Amino acid sequence: MALEDDARPQRTAANWILAGLILLSGALVFVAAVLGGRTDSALFFVALPVLLAAALALTPSRTAHGRVFVITTMALLLASVVLHEGAVCVILAAPLVYAVAHGTTALIRALQDANRVYALATVPLLLLPGLEGSGVAPRIDPEQTVEVARVVALPVDLVAGRLAAGPRPTPVRSVPLRLLGVPTPGQVSGDGLAPGDRWMFGYHGSAHGPGGHLLAQVESVEPERVRFDFVEDTSITARWFTWEHAELSWRAIDPGHTEVRIVVDYRRGLDPSWYFGPLQQVLLGAGVGHLLDMLALP
Repeated sequence: MALEDDARPQRTAANWILAGLILLSGALVFVAAVLGGRTDSALFFVALPVLLAAALALTPSRTAHGRVFVITTMALLLASVVLHEGAVCVILAAPLVYAVAHGTTALIRALQDANRVYALATVPLLLLPGLEGSGVAPRIDPEQTVEVARVVALPVDLVAGRLAAGPRPTPVRSVPLRLLGVPTPGQVSGDGLAPGDRWMFGYHGSAHGPGGHLLAQVESVEPERVRFDFVEDTSITARWFTWEHAELSWRAIDPGHTEVRIVVDYRRGLDPSWYFGPLQQVLLGAGVGHLLDMLALP
């Protein structure tokens, strides 16, 4: 019985005070992120989980990782309600948040066994990656480009005709977009490839918020090449990234095949860059592929 008592972590006043102070810091970070419009920055996805995990790790317990998992899950669900985020946002952010929380817990617990001072000193260092996009630290490469090319079994003149007819709504074929429930245009109108012609992409409202629309306008035209500017964007996707420019080009490969290429410049809205940069690149690539489907170019 005495051995069991010795094995139990000792709950000291210092532990509880330190954990409470870190949790209070986490609450302040959360409030600052919401009030400052920084819920799309690394402050929210990295710094907040670090503070939460550090507080839980410093609280005496033999099941730190289990408790971190439960509390982190609750925090994700509460954040989705408070910030009106849909399931796709929680799913995409969850791997990052869990990795940060459990990584912080493992590191602090390991250092606690060696030296308690070092364990506490790691918290400020772990917070550094969470400053990206917070206003304290700069953003890293928010300007990104996605390029999608597709060879279709159509002669170049028929491809030009389909492009000039403009996009039309079509079912989503991309597996990632379908599984994640990523918003895609439900109402599409407009046609033409002459300067000033406009294509409108309307989104239905969902758990993410009001749908809104995206308006693309032909800015310049060259032989087998058209450049678009996005002149209005109230779409639901504007909270995650901003469309900037798009270039549509096509060329004949042989009499029966044509290569169609779309290059889109956009500004990433989420940080940290090392996580959301590649993630948005993949999803935007799938979205541009869906645009080719809407142009009847499967």
